[in-house]
Amino acid sequence: MAERSFAKEVQQLRVGDGADFRGEGILAVTKALLQSGISYVGGYQGSPISHLMDVLGDAREIMAELGIHFESSASEAAAGAMLAASVNYPLRGAVTWKSTVGTNVASDALANVASGGVKGGALIIVGEDYGEGSSIMQERTHAFAMKSQIWLLDPRPNLPSIVEMVEKAFELSEASNTPVMLELRVRACHVYGRFTAKDNVRPTFQLKDAMENPVRDVNRIVLPPANYLHEHEKINQRWPAAVDYIKKNHLNEFLGGTLGDAGIIVQGGLYNTLIRALQMRGLADSFGDSQIPIYVLNVTYPLIDSEVAGFCADKRAVFLVEEGQPEFIEHELNTMLRRADLQCRLVGKEILPRAGEYTGQVIVTAFDAFAAKYAPHLVKDAVVPVKLSPNAPDLSKVVPARPAGLCTGCPERPVFTAMQLVEKELGKHHVSADIGCHLFSILPPFNIGNTTMGYGLGWAGASALNDPNSKKRTISVMGDGGFWHNGLTSGVGNAVFNKTDNLLVVIDNNYSAATGGQDILSSRAQNKSRSTNHPIARAIGGLGVNWLKVVRTYDLAAMRDTLKLALTTKDKGPKVIIAESECMLNKQRRVKPLMAKRIKAGERVVRERFGVDADTCTGDHSCIRLSGCPSLTIKDNPDPLRVDPIASVNNDCVGCGHCGETAHAAVLCPSFYRADIVYNPTAGEKLMASVRDAVIGWLQRGADARRARHAV
Repeated sequence: MAERSFAKEVQQLRVGDGADFRGEGILAVTKALLQSGISYVGGYQGSPISHLMDVLGDAREIMAELGIHFESSASEAAAGAMLAASVNYPLRGAVTWKSTVGTNVASDALANVASGGVKGGALIIVGEDYGEGSSIMQERTHAFAMKSQIWLLDPRPNLPSIVEMVEKAFELSEASNTPVMLELRVRACHVYGRFTAKDNVRPTFQLKDAMENPVRDVNRIVLPPANYLHEHEKINQRWPAAVDYIKKNHLNEFLGGTLGDAGIIVQGGLYNTLIRALQMRGLADSFGDSQIPIYVLNVTYPLIDSEVAGFCADKRAVFLVEEGQPEFIEHELNTMLRRADLQCRLVGKEILPRAGEYTGQVIVTAFDAFAAKYAPHLVKDAVVPVKLSPNAPDLSKVVPARPAGLCTGCPERPVFTAMQLVEKELGKHHVSADIGCHLFSILPPFNIGNTTMGYGLGWAGASALNDPNSKKRTISVMGDGGFWHNGLTSGVGNAVFNKTDNLLVVIDNNYSAATGGQDILSSRAQNKSRSTNHPIARAIGGLGVNWLKVVRTYDLAAMRDTLKLALTTKDKGPKVIIAESECMLNKQRRVKPLMAKRIKAGERVVRERFGVDADTCTGDHSCIRLSGCPSLTIKDNPDPLRVDPIASVNNDCVGCGHCGETAHAAVLCPSFYRADIVYNPTAGEKLMASVRDAVIGWLQRGADARRARHAV
């Protein structure tokens, strides 16, 4: 069950030549793939291209009509290896994943396909997860493209440019026998716009043709002596072919004015931000028209010497907007200028921050510095925005921090509450974390987790901490998505082979929840196009793990006791606890519409929720510190003799029961209660409710009367 369905939107992918296509970037990319005559497409979900995988999944029927094979790959490495189909056959194919972590996972396959080269067009669409909206380490795809000589496209973030670059990428790949990368930032993936569509193209050479007529070329396989020749082929043949195609097809753009001794060079993906910055200075309009000459690098690797020299020849200085570091483009452009003996001054990181996302304000500030020194005429009549008062408050000291956390009712929360309870009894343990929602446990209120090394590498991350003389065992955590991605072999298999005596907790919540709720091998749902319902326990047992327990996560007492047993048992060897319960976010997406439909139809529906008895709550808030549920908050104490605010459950409660379980397992005050909210009650229930109200009202009036007498 994906985070969002595109079943309605993908029907627009059927439109033909001349039609007006409207939508967001990921739909435009998919339409461009269909217009390019691809034979296969695959990938692995992960922000910012998770929804691209969801679009492809929902468009499976349309792709099948065109003879296109689609695969939700087990990992980025599996997706990257798909490109092998383009090595010997004129088959166009595309794969997609989150970069840079996904590119690292796929690096072995990519290095091989880049070395041997391709016959059919091969495109890698990477989500360039960089900046303040990123969820990973801050690195760039550019380094990998340079390392393997894979051409890198960075299109302007508007739909016509994105579609054109996807289509041209296949032509560039075939012209130079080289795989091509196209990077899309979050904003580009979800930018809305329109473009004129073309007809979808059915590939002339089918997958069936390749399977029934196999071709073998040992010179495309990375083995001596061919591998020694690949490097020369890359530089002496493929590179010149790529440069020739890029120049002839004008993939890079010269925009803005044509005259002046100052100009700007910008990565295509940053063009919109640059234009916004120039607009703030009155140097561009809302349509992007500017009198300043702008050289837009829709292809950031390789760079084109003649285009750079031609743009800079009549310039005194050029402002280079290159996000991230190292400044690969700046280094290369400086080299080109020196070789061409041009005296144009290239100004980049000396005025721009070396690290961090380039927002409009960042570029405005840097542009001001550039113009003040090299082109004062540009800002002489510019509109300068009003600056903030020097007395403006520091918002970081006014607005409270809001760290990422688990959703309301998340089945992973009880696991970390149980770890906290065990920690109080047995002391602290080294906890090796993993990529996924459970990584939020490193933040308050749990504060659990020492390291994380990558998706599915939770147990491998603790592999060195394996001393038989230690009095404690390490705890490792991974989700079901990470388990199937990499953890089965790198974690469980590695631990069995090396006879580790530590503990792994696998959080099985039915989906690859962290990437949008996609189905995986162990999902319980019936998927008509995928094979599911393969238990994690069976896979782990098959690898030779003998100490294996399966626990329902919401049973906090059982989770606490099982963790304690795993950490204290005299049994040697790897130990695994599978913590099972469905992702509450996905469950609510499924259940709420059904419940609303039943209520509207007049059916009797019961919804559970929890609350706090204000008279019982002691106000020490241990329940909040141990649970951390977003539905748990505080409110004023109704007792005038007590000043501490009491705990309260707001209406976001989904009735998972974790708060009550926590109060019981941790021996806290018994202030939590469960209430059943009944929609469309029966006549008998309405009668009973009236009787209860009458009796309670009579008792309350008596209590009020006694209180009034005592007050006198």
